[in-house]
Amino acid sequence: MRLSDSFPRPRISLLYIWPWSPALKNTVAPTKKQEVDAFSPEESAEEEVQSGKPPPFRIGDVRAAIPSHCWVKDPWRSMSYVLRDAVVVALLALAAASLDSWTFWPLYWLAQGTMFWALFVLGHDCGHGSFSDSALLNNVVGHLLHSTILVPYHGWRISHRTHHQNHGNVDKDESWHPLSEKTYREMDSTSRKMRFTFPFSLFAFPVYLWRRSPGKEGSHFLPSSKLFHPSEQQDVVVSTVCWSAMAASLLCLSSAYGPAPVLKLYGVPYLVFVMWLDLVTYLHHHGHRHKLPWYRGKEWSYLRGGLTTIDRDYGWINNIHHDIGTHVIHHLFPQIPHYNLVEATTAAKPVLGKYYREPERSWPLPFHLLGALLRSLRVDHFVSDEGDVVYYQTDPQLHGGRRQKSK
Repeated sequence: MRLSDSFPRPRISLLYIWPWSPALKNTVAPTKKQEVDAFSPEESAEEEVQSGKPPPFRIGDVRAAIPSHCWVKDPWRSMSYVLRDAVVVALLALAAASLDSWTFWPLYWLAQGTMFWALFVLGHDCGHGSFSDSALLNNVVGHLLHSTILVPYHGWRISHRTHHQNHGNVDKDESWHPLSEKTYREMDSTSRKMRFTFPFSLFAFPVYLWRRSPGKEGSHFLPSSKLFHPSEQQDVVVSTVCWSAMAASLLCLSSAYGPAPVLKLYGVPYLVFVMWLDLVTYLHHHGHRHKLPWYRGKEWSYLRGGLTTIDRDYGWINNIHHDIGTHVIHHLFPQIPHYNLVEATTAAKPVLGKYYREPERSWPLPFHLLGALLRSLRVDHFVSDEGDVVYYQTDPQLHGGRRQKSK
């Protein structure tokens, strides 16, 4: 097992998302000038980074710093992770079914939901083509992994590709992108509170699959959706059929054995998986201690957008969910296999300099991330309808009219 100074990786653990909510006080987000004024002189380099200025290096400089072997995709190694995760999933299910004890069920739900999330990450590699050089192998394994956890593989793969190609672009980004103030104001109050209130925001993924984000139209299941090019519609049909087959299988099992066993063995872990997915994907793009820029028009570039992603440390979970916390390098170079991301990140950091934000070190379990999540949900609501470099602003009325302070 590899060790990393940035991401220590003990063998196994669980994440329990405890529904506590510390009192947080925030105000309307400061303007760009106010944010700059808040920095001390010794933080001038950090100030320049946070203000959205172009970096002094090119993406080719970052690429050149990464060892060539980090780009090599080993299908046997990739499949070994699939086998590892599948065995753990099967053993957990067998143990839960055999014990059928309410002492064990909560532990099972947390462990199995975490393993569903690990399966998703491997399918995510297939979608990026970082699993192997074989498109056939990527698609077969991706469909098996994602359909098993009710994700339409091609539908999600295509929209996620759009996200990577446009990250940091207010108008073109696909997932967890900022709402413009106009779109935010047009949302009904219930939708706004659901989107920005814990824990409801951690159950957004199924809704996103069916309806996309506010202000966007389409569905990941419909080949006619605006998400897809006409040449991709057949792929979307295949994924929707696979998803439907899995859903039908769950209904058949519920009919044969009753809904309770299926709910306990599959339904609750699925909800934990969804919480994991929304927690991780949200915090890789939100919740930094300083406001990060979003771009429009000529100010946006692939490099500048990718540099506003955030690495996170998940403690013992790093190894379980395949180092997805190394998100900056993954966003810039999604072709790198997950098992090389830690090394690639270490190699690229001297080039990235201040543009790389060191993740806060985690305890064995990453409970510290709940604070970042809760604070971000209270202050990161919308961006201005105008401007080429914009920052999140806060609706002080969203949470009962309490004024809230932003760092």
